[in-house]
Amino acid sequence: MAEYETIIGLEVHVELKTKTKIFCSCSTEFGAAPNTHVCPVCLGLPGVLPVLNKKVLEYAIRAALALNCRIAEYSKFDRKNYYYPDLPKNYQISQYDLPIAEHGYLDIEVDGVTKRIGITRLHMEEDAGKLVHQGTITTSPYSLVDYNRTGVPLIEIVSEPDMRSPEEARAYLDKLKAIIAYTGVSDCRMEEGSLRCDANVSVRPRGAKELGTKTEIKNMNSFRALQRALAYEVERQIAVLEEGGRIVQETRTWDEARGETRSMRSKEEAHDYRYFPEPDLVPLVIDRRWVEEIRASLPELPDQRRQRYIRLYDLPAYDAAVLTASREMAEYFEACVAMYPNAKAVSNWMMGDLSRLLNAAGLEITQCRVRPEQLTGLLKLIDRGTISGKIAKTVFEEMFESGKDAEQVVREKGLEQISDSGAIAAVVDEVLAQNPKVVADFRAGKDKALGFLVGQVMKATRGKANPELVNSLLREKLQS
Repeated sequence: MAEYETIIGLEVHVELKTKTKIFCSCSTEFGAAPNTHVCPVCLGLPGVLPVLNKKVLEYAIRAALALNCRIAEYSKFDRKNYYYPDLPKNYQISQYDLPIAEHGYLDIEVDGVTKRIGITRLHMEEDAGKLVHQGTITTSPYSLVDYNRTGVPLIEIVSEPDMRSPEEARAYLDKLKAIIAYTGVSDCRMEEGSLRCDANVSVRPRGAKELGTKTEIKNMNSFRALQRALAYEVERQIAVLEEGGRIVQETRTWDEARGETRSMRSKEEAHDYRYFPEPDLVPLVIDRRWVEEIRASLPELPDQRRQRYIRLYDLPAYDAAVLTASREMAEYFEACVAMYPNAKAVSNWMMGDLSRLLNAAGLEITQCRVRPEQLTGLLKLIDRGTISGKIAKTVFEEMFESGKDAEQVVREKGLEQISDSGAIAAVVDEVLAQNPKVVADFRAGKDKALGFLVGQVMKATRGKANPELVNSLLREKLQS
């Protein structure tokens, strides 16, 4: 593989979070019964006329500005003509030669190296319907079609072929998702189809200038699937070339169960779609003042917020990157720090126990039962010596499951830390009496013996003894 260079470009479709569709007033709500959010406009019945939803245009400009794109002063819609069962009009209203935005970029970091990935264009279009396959797309004996998604507003973000590995492609998609989510124009939920990614991938001999023949990969519904599909396709193309074959320009689908890409159809070129201007929609002339108003309303984006966390809270770069990966995580962190100014302690708990429990439960931070004031309440109990750091982990797990405050959990389960030196001294005496050999080892200079004795005291008190006091009393008695 060292003899070849991988070339990857991504086409990302983002479903915009508007209440109604792009050209009609049908709801965009996810999860409705099939074919209930439809009307003559989105079904393409004869005699109907589309009307552009202004919020779609606003959201497209908002996303484009966040991605450092230039906003066109003049833009138009086009008809992209092709036949597929999920496309009731047999054409899709999209944008071709005059998109709303072009020439953007975003910066990614892989293995400590920062790289700029160009964004060729960002344009608006309507979504197609959804085919429901009875099995996989390549094995299904028949498919059903749900037109609820037809006409849902999309922006398509097309990158330059600047990525050179599956890892770079994943970093790009991670960063793109974070930026779009920060702007609030989409929820970017891949599992619901509101963020979908197609990849164009080719290989060429290292040092060559011309691009190799590309294939397009579809049906990647997770970041892991993207990375696995690209890795497989790169190896497949190299194997074909090494055997003296040639790469066919085609569209392939990712089969998650088999862990391989599979051929679907030949890859279309732009002229195959017979683009022409959409006659039922007037061109768009964009007011520059409106663009600047939208620019001024943009929130602090991930890179800016990450730098602020490093500067203001003195956090390590890694912590700042994790905390700002999602807007919701960053807002949770800031709410905690406003009530408990030890930013590193908050960061440790969020990146450790909180993230672990969220991942295990398959939950987002917005679904977490532990509110910021409850997490900071737990940290304050540790500071006051009411509970130890070890007991705090047990308390936090109960808080995560029940939504109860830390003080309530501690009270109900009797987890208050024992800081009475007399009570701890009695336990220390028992442990020393039960472990004469370990005591002798310590007095012979084996310092590790102390750790064992501390553990025995903590075990006897069910982890409730004050660890500092335990250490102090043990040393005192061992040295007397």
